[in-house]
Amino acid sequence: MLTTHTERADLNLLTPLVALLEERQVSRAASRVGLSQPAMSRALQRLRRLLDDPLLVRDPEGFRLSARAEDIHRQLATLIPLLENLLSPAEFDPRASTQPVNVAGSDYAVHTYGPAIARLIRSQSPDTAVRFRSWRPDGIEDQIRRGAVDLGLYGGHTPDDLNATQLITEQFKCVVSEGHPLATRGSVTLEDYLECSHMVVDVADGKQPDIDYRLAELGRARRAVVTVPYHTATLPMLHGTDLVATLPGRFIDAWIAGSELRLLPAPVEIATMPYRMIWHPAFELDRRHQWLRECVRRAVIDHE
Repeated sequence: MLTTHTERADLNLLTPLVALLEERQVSRAASRVGLSQPAMSRALQRLRRLLDDPLLVRDPEGFRLSARAEDIHRQLATLIPLLENLLSPAEFDPRASTQPVNVAGSDYAVHTYGPAIARLIRSQSPDTAVRFRSWRPDGIEDQIRRGAVDLGLYGGHTPDDLNATQLITEQFKCVVSEGHPLATRGSVTLEDYLECSHMVVDVADGKQPDIDYRLAELGRARRAVVTVPYHTATLPMLHGTDLVATLPGRFIDAWIAGSELRLLPAPVEIATMPYRMIWHPAFELDRRHQWLRECVRRAVIDHE
């Protein structure tokens, strides 16, 4: 096994390298790995000398990765999960663990299941920090591939290269203002639904995949009049409008009480969403990860 280049490298620089390539900013990378900003700046200089490349290049919006850094970033997406699996202990005691847990999901996931997940993890592992990570432009899947998060809470199609298990089947509900023409209906047909103006949550590429992609498969599309970045932003904006927001039922049930908004089931064509957790296959047999997956599974299922 050749080790020509690794023999001259300080492998302690690997963690700062990952943080710098993902955060693309020295202070954020320093905060992420618990270093001071000067220490992270020194690590960046050492990495630049080692790799003979600037790695981070300043542009008008901050910093971007050099071409070499982009290539290294792609390779680390495969390498880091394998290293984590190689170096993790064969046995795992959650009571003795101090390794942070990173779970990625939309604001729906964090609001609806986050409290139960955090309570259960910390009840079994008191020194474990629980970090909920938001959706990023590159998506939950790439965060998992890079090793930035342990697992994701996820609706829709699961990529073939990641492992997944279904947790629940979520029911979508339409939310409308008290004076909306649909407010007194007991149900709504797809035709009635598509005649309305809609408020859309930008989950991915300006759409809600489990709604809009399914409509696209039927050759249909809804009219997005207002698009918001969070599920929680929809409700205050619905009052007194002619808009329809289509939201997960477990999320909306906790927010609708006492409001003047009205709920009705979504059309049967888009009524449900299989909700899953997904993870990198490198962690399939990892004892810590098995414990984490069971905690999340129990927290989500018990929420029902």
